[in-house]
Amino acid sequence: MSQLSSRLVTVFGGSGFVGKQVVRALAQKGWRVRVAVRKPTYAYDLKPLGTVGQIQVVRCDVRKEADVQAALSGASAVVNLVGILYQTPGASFDAVHRAASKAIAEGAAKLGISDFVQMSALGADPKSSSKYASTKGKAEEAVRAAIPAAVIVRPSVIFGPQDGFFTGLAEQIKTFPVMPSIGGGKTKFQPVYVGDVARAIADTLGNPAFAGQTFELGGPETFTFNELIKYVGEEIQSPRALVWMPFAAASLIGLVGDISSLLIKPLLTSDQVLLLQKDNVASGKLPGLRELGIVPTAVESVVPSYLWRFRKNGQFAEYAG
Repeated sequence: MSQLSSRLVTVFGGSGFVGKQVVRALAQKGWRVRVAVRKPTYAYDLKPLGTVGQIQVVRCDVRKEADVQAALSGASAVVNLVGILYQTPGASFDAVHRAASKAIAEGAAKLGISDFVQMSALGADPKSSSKYASTKGKAEEAVRAAIPAAVIVRPSVIFGPQDGFFTGLAEQIKTFPVMPSIGGGKTKFQPVYVGDVARAIADTLGNPAFAGQTFELGGPETFTFNELIKYVGEEIQSPRALVWMPFAAASLIGLVGDISSLLIKPLLTSDQVLLLQKDNVASGKLPGLRELGIVPTAVESVVPSYLWRFRKNGQFAEYAG
C-alpha cells in the first residue's frame, strides 16, 4: 500500500458494486477516503479495505444540497459514482444522474476542488431517446460546466462478482425455458472488468496529465447479445434456445417492467429496450484502458469464478458423472 496521503477524496455512491472496488483502489493508492452514501449500513464493510481511520462512512442523500455540502467539507478530490439502472417513484434518472451530478460538481467548484472523476456510461448522449443515456449525457455537461478539468469515464457493461449483468442473465436463463433474442440479438457489447474500471478511476484522479479528458472503457472482446446469452447458458450448463423477438414486442414487455419497478426489480424496462437498439462499444476515438497502461481483463478469466453457483451440481459440476 502507498504511504497514507493527507489528501481526502469524497466518493459519492461508494457502497455499490463498482464503488467498493473504487474505494479499495483509492485506499491502495494512499488516499484518505470518505464514502458518502444514502444508507451507511451498506458501506461499513468498506472500512477494513484500508488502514485504521483511512476510510470513513457518512450519510448523504445526493438530492439534498446540505448533505452534499457536508460530504464535500474538507475534501480535496471527488469521485461521483452515483447512478441507477431503472427508475422508481423515489428516484428518477434526471434526479439521480443530471441533478445530483450538477449539485456535486457545483458544490465542489465552490470549494475550489478541481480533481474530479465522473463515472458516466458508453452511449451517454444528451440527445438520446433513452432517458438513461440522455441524463448521463446531461450529467457530463453539468460536471464539465462546473469543473472543466474533470475526468469522465464511460464504461461498457461492467462485470465481476456480484454484478448485475452476467448474474442477471444467469438468473433469467435458470428461470425461463427459452430466451428472447431481442431485435435479433445483434446488439454489440464490450464488457469491462470492474477491477479495471476501479483502477482507471484511481489512476486518473489527481493526475494532471489526464485533466479534462474522457475515457471509453471497454474490455478486450466484443460480443453480440446472442453470443452473451449462449456463453452464459453454456457456462452454467443450462443452454437455452433463442427465440427472435422484435423490438416492438420487447417494448411491450418493457412497459410491464416499468410498472413492476414500482415494487420489485424489473426484468426489462422500456428504456432498456431503447438502449438495446444501439451497440455498447467504444468508438475508438477516445482514450481507453490501454492508454492508461491497463491490460483489459477478459470475460472468460473472471466470469466462471462466480457463475458456477448456477450449475446444478455447483463448482465441481464438470466432474459430475
